Amino acid sequence: MATIKIENLQKSFADFTAVKNSNLTIHNKEFFVLLGPSGCGKTTTLRMIAGLELPTSGKIYLDQDEVSLLRASERDIAFVFQLFALYPHMNVKNNLAFPLKMQKYSRTEIKERVMEAAKLLRIDNILDAKISSLAGGDRQRVALGRALVRRPKAFLMDEPLGTLDSEFRELMCLELRKLHDDIDATTVYVTHDQQEAMSMADRIAVMNEGEILQADAPSVIYNKPKSKFVASFIGSPAMNFIPFNQAVQKNQTEINIEGVKIKIPNQHENSAGQENFLGIRPENLKLVSNGGISGKVFGIEYLGSRKIVTIDTSFGKIKVRIDSNVNLDIEENVQFTPSNNNQIIFDGKTDKSLISDFLS
Repeated sequence: MATIKIENLQKSFADFTAVKNSNLTIHNKEFFVLLGPSGCGKTTTLRMIAGLELPTSGKIYLDQDEVSLLRASERDIAFVFQLFALYPHMNVKNNLAFPLKMQKYSRTEIKERVMEAAKLLRIDNILDAKISSLAGGDRQRVALGRALVRRPKAFLMDEPLGTLDSEFRELMCLELRKLHDDIDATTVYVTHDQQEAMSMADRIAVMNEGEILQADAPSVIYNKPKSKFVASFIGSPAMNFIPFNQAVQKNQTEINIEGVKIKIPNQHENSAGQENFLGIRPENLKLVSNGGISGKVFGIEYLGSRKIVTIDTSFGKIKVRIDSNVNLDIEENVQFTPSNNNQIIFDGKTDKSLISDFLS
């Protein structure tokens, strides 16, 4: 398959810059996800890798070859769109065979590749069916099959599960990942859905406003985000941000929030100013009888073995994950404090996380 590298990649449309000076390496056989909200630049980045958009500046490499200005047909890359882009007047077999016919493969080669892809995707029993008669999941498999028959260096997928219902989307996530592993593919996948990203990716690049903010393994993105945006975008519920008016110094191990002393990991750098944030996941907080930060129960979400308790405090609402057998009432006075030393300090001026023992 292929290694994909982008260097200082930028794309502007008139006065609007969709992708800003992006640098990234996607390794051979990696399942790589571009994740971010609508309009963040992830699809534009994917289209530039595919050759469907030309960069304003910067370079794109496929293996060792620069392909920045090559047409899509010259890049040996297969693109799977959100809306499948199938031919409704053709049956499944002819849809699968179409790209090979355009490349003038022999009938024997076309038949072999079509059957190989159909069996791998478990659609060999519907080869004679019309596209218009198929359910969404089968149409998705046909779209994948049409990309697969070409045996390209890389597969690029732009929200291919976006039109499916949530239950079937979860199943297709598992199938896509298995397909990727079975064919030793290099896959670049675009989505705004963090659950899709976390369940499939080897690595995730989180984008916002045209910039790649962090590219790491899912566990690193979740546990050690480099900015407030990444921390808030990943996780359900999202990370809590507790403001405090106190400069953070190198080697500091404690902060004060509303008169309560909170231990923090040993800090390796200073904050830029006085106003900062303590970032902490709901599962890393616990309720205590005294000595914690005070608030009132605002809401309770039952999630089987766990509950998410929303606590109304003087600085905003905080979510805490607790065991479902803990009984609480709305408006009940409670106190909470960190349950471990996995806190992150975010600089109030830069929104970047401060390096600490936990983040080093």
